[in-house]
Amino acid sequence: MDTVSNVGSAALPISAPGSGTLGSHLARRLVEIGVSDVFSVPGDFNLTLLDHLIAEPGLNLVGCCNELNAGYAADGYARAKGVGACVVTFTVGGLSVLNAIAGAYSENLPVICIVGGPNSNDYGTNRILHHTIGLPDFTQELRCFQSITCTQAVVNNLEDAHEQIDTAISTALKESKPAYISIGCNLSGIRHPTFCRDPVPFSLAPKMSNPMGLEAAVEATADFLNKAVKPVIVGGPKLRVAKAQKAFMEFVDASGYPVAIMPSAKGLVQEQHPHFIGTYWGAVSTSFAGEIVESADAYIFVGPIFNDYSSVGYSLLIKKEKAIMVQPNRVTVGNGPSIGWVFMADFLSALAKRLKRNATALENYRRIFVPPGMPLKCEKNEPLRVNILFKHIQDMLSGDTAVIAETGDSWFNCQKLRLPENCGYEFQMQYGSIGWSVGATLGYAQAATDKRVIACIGDGSFQVTAQDVSTMIRCGQKTIIFLINNGGYTIEVEIHDGPYNVIKNWNYTGLVDAIHNGEGKCWTAKVRTEEELKDAIATATGPHKDCLCFIEVIVHKDDTSKELLEWGSRVSAANSRPPNPQ
Repeated sequence: MDTVSNVGSAALPISAPGSGTLGSHLARRLVEIGVSDVFSVPGDFNLTLLDHLIAEPGLNLVGCCNELNAGYAADGYARAKGVGACVVTFTVGGLSVLNAIAGAYSENLPVICIVGGPNSNDYGTNRILHHTIGLPDFTQELRCFQSITCTQAVVNNLEDAHEQIDTAISTALKESKPAYISIGCNLSGIRHPTFCRDPVPFSLAPKMSNPMGLEAAVEATADFLNKAVKPVIVGGPKLRVAKAQKAFMEFVDASGYPVAIMPSAKGLVQEQHPHFIGTYWGAVSTSFAGEIVESADAYIFVGPIFNDYSSVGYSLLIKKEKAIMVQPNRVTVGNGPSIGWVFMADFLSALAKRLKRNATALENYRRIFVPPGMPLKCEKNEPLRVNILFKHIQDMLSGDTAVIAETGDSWFNCQKLRLPENCGYEFQMQYGSIGWSVGATLGYAQAATDKRVIACIGDGSFQVTAQDVSTMIRCGQKTIIFLINNGGYTIEVEIHDGPYNVIKNWNYTGLVDAIHNGEGKCWTAKVRTEEELKDAIATATGPHKDCLCFIEVIVHKDDTSKELLEWGSRVSAANSRPPNPQ
């Protein structure tokens, strides 16, 4: 086989896009793994690469207003399709997208972050390049990405480019974490024998549990649960990364136990299931769900993450000796055995066959349950209340919709929505980066074309990332955005108040109208009363159902959910703990 020995040689053939080059190989790989849309911001180091991505018929390049939103969009896309990708330029673009990639890492999302890097001839030359911090060391960006990606590939020669790219992408898929790939700006258009044929599809070997470990874990767990009087199940966010949602529901059906979810698992468990009792979130749990979970004599947590937010400032009344913790590859039973290389889906399917059906806790729940009261009806022209807003959002939900909840009080209000079967739901609880939802809504809607996305975004968060409403309009998306204007960072007010939590009020509908600028389909409304809200929803779901609808909802600055008030005080107490004595 002929090889190319010097990537800097003028004799190397620079090929048109789509003709067996590094760029075309990368583009085909992305399509092959399920990426149809790549979110990008052009810069001089990635322009040739973008030409090759555009030339791939199965790939659509979505230009974003900034790198942070491109990363958030790839995050949202990965939630809907299982993998996402973004392309930025060297250092100025790479460091801008870091925050979004860190969020994807925290949420176990395989996002392929591709960076157009320096010319391959400049490595090791002691040259200083633009878009850097003025040092001849090109590794600053790489070092930043090392702690927030599962693998990194710096492609600055063609000999091993094929292997580097394929290893990075396959590792991201196997580990369900982001990958970083830097491509030298002069390499994308060069032919090489390793790219002369279409890439062979990946064959990722399934992870198989250790049979002896699986048997030991199932036996210990079944023995523990079968002795319990009123056991319960709590689903956690790692159900997604473990790809165990189907096995989880098999387990729920077989057990007879009531099932609750941790807040960050909302959308991963069928809420219309007859065993579903709501969200377990300590002191801010769904009514009666918290009492049933914390009074159980055994609870099995499947894929949990216990942090200061999900534990309401470390205040959960959960006892280790009563708990079984099922992680994606490990099972721990009370204070007893902890068995590794046991994979969640295998474990749940096997456990379902070994349990004695026990509906005691579910019967207790049904005995004490009282349906929630409806919000008081607003009087005519009375200022709109948040609980009234969410009553109407609840009525909009179906299997053809998806909810995106921004960090803030929308966490708590959206958590109380009862999701119909197949209704999507996403939020970013572990990382909690305000502004995430704008880019994530763009990406999710671009991937989930069969659903109408309903995004609930606070005014403070919207101000961080508002620009990419422009990209939603360009892409012809039909999302409904509820912009909740309460004059500031309400979630932070309830943790620790100060003048820094008050923001400059914008004319949000006016801003979106200016972004629209008569190009594309967009409709806006500003509502202050329930009647105006009902009219706006009727218009958004009727005459304007095929366009982006932006509804600014003006509410009182102190109109918050009761759950936020309780949660905020407990998180504040956790944050303000004094130093331990030395």
